[in-house]
Amino acid sequence: MNTAESSAVASGLAWFKSSYSGAEGGDCVEVAADPEVVHVRDSKTVAGPVVRVSREAWAGFLREV
Repeated sequence: MNTAESSAVASGLAWFKSSYSGAEGGDCVEVAADPEVVHVRDSKTVAGPVVRVSREAWAGFLREV
């Protein structure tokens, strides 16, 4: 996992937020995928840090939830 990336670096990505977040936004995260990793950020702090995980780790996380 790499947390050194900022949202500025990842700004060219297509970010997606859960449909469960509702119109008010709420407390949720956004994700964006590129060919190598999945980027995760706080939807309320889009200019903040981005967590990067491998696509395999993300798939494992989704299987568990």
